[in-house]
Amino acid sequence: MKKLFKLILNTIPRPLLIRLSYVARPIIAFSLRGTNFTDPIDGKSFKSMLPYGYETQRNNVLSPSTLSLERHRLLWLYLNEQTDFFTSTAKKKVLHFAPEQAFYKLFRNQKNLEYTTTDLFSPLADVKADICNLPFEDNQYDVILCNHVLEHIPDDTKAMQELYRVLKPGGMAILQIPQDLKRATTFADDTITDQKERAKIFGQYDHVRIYGRDYFDKLRSIGFTVVEEDYTNKIAPELVAKYCLAKGEIIPVCFK
Repeated sequence: MKKLFKLILNTIPRPLLIRLSYVARPIIAFSLRGTNFTDPIDGKSFKSMLPYGYETQRNNVLSPSTLSLERHRLLWLYLNEQTDFFTSTAKKKVLHFAPEQAFYKLFRNQKNLEYTTTDLFSPLADVKADICNLPFEDNQYDVILCNHVLEHIPDDTKAMQELYRVLKPGGMAILQIPQDLKRATTFADDTITDQKERAKIFGQYDHVRIYGRDYFDKLRSIGFTVVEEDYTNKIAPELVAKYCLAKGEIIPVCFK
């Protein structure tokens, strides 16, 4: 199964993969029903999660029901338990980059959210836009969600500046990225152009860098106030395992 999932991820274009997943998801979720692991987003349990990874496959990480990964489930827990994202009586303007299926309908149906999605290619995007040149006015959004996008962007400084520009003063942006916390500094090499070589070095053929611990300071240099939220350490260890979270993953919670 791991080889099959790796082949699918590396050969089927992402927009088509999103459309196909709507057909396959209920069948796979039904076949994997069990009690070993639980997706906290929808509360469904399974005997195993699915593998995932463009280069190195990780076991028990992809939820059969919501198609959430570790980072999505951690983000959902944080939003649900530590913020008023779902409970605020005042309507929040939310901008969501590259919207994930795990969240799309859930957030769209929230009565307290004025929810806008954006991406250059996703079929789930309301607005087709370049993150480095956003078609939105300054100080527009209460919440920005940008999950594993910046590692794809050659000029991530410009992208961060645009995110800061459209966030309201006092607003919150959660800007998750794949990060190697063992690295002090971010690594990039534009001379590596072969897709297989990029996948080996960066973990995915369309990634352009590996972020290190300096990611948080780069966000601060843009103007954000950054909270490095180590939220898995605030969750009971048995639930970290039950929910298939990545222990020690840091959520970059940014404020303007």
